Amino acid sequence: MSQTTETSASDGPEVSGSVAAAARGPIAAEPTDGEGSGRWSVGHIPGEAGIWIFILGDMTLYAALFGSFIYDRSAHVEQFNTSSATLHTAFGMVNTLLLLVSSISVVYGIRSVREGLNPKRAPLFFKLAFLCALGFVVNKFFEYSDLLHNQLDPTENTFYTYYYILTGIHLTHLLAGMAVLVFLWKVAAKPKIAAPDIRAMESGASFWHVVDLLWIVLFPLLYLVS
Repeated sequence: MSQTTETSASDGPEVSGSVAAAARGPIAAEPTDGEGSGRWSVGHIPGEAGIWIFILGDMTLYAALFGSFIYDRSAHVEQFNTSSATLHTAFGMVNTLLLLVSSISVVYGIRSVREGLNPKRAPLFFKLAFLCALGFVVNKFFEYSDLLHNQLDPTENTFYTYYYILTGIHLTHLLAGMAVLVFLWKVAAKPKIAAPDIRAMESGASFWHVVDLLWIVLFPLLYLVS
């Protein structure tokens, strides 16, 4: 009865206590004797198994590209350092900040829905994440335009071949991620959210965090390492 009263009182999507508990996963007690006192929760793996298979394959592809980049960099150190110096670090810094803000927004959005904490705010968090992603795309457009204006295209040298391949693949992931953010936004705005909805949202959020993680690796690799 108290759960029904609490969920009805909120202005956002209805998330029942049982759904929220199911989404949070199993809870395990930490031993209370000896050094380990208190309790801690063993969280479930977020999302569906399929998304993690996809993410593993994606990370394997990028790991191969990173390995190839590092190998060729060791063979052309001066070329890579000189070419990296032509990139505008400010572009990369702004995009890094945008993706960090977007990732934090998604975390708060999922938490708001899953735990029933201010669920009406969840769509706002996903809107903010989408706007940050859009800012990334706009910033990347200006960066690409500046490089091409200075005739620094993929055929310039090995470094720029890697630069356009790595950032281009990441950009396609980010555009797909923006579609995922729209999905999260729409689901979070539903009047009632069921456990399958939360699992689907967790899958989408996991994909978005991988997009952010890849950029956090790409930024220092392309812009800062010398």
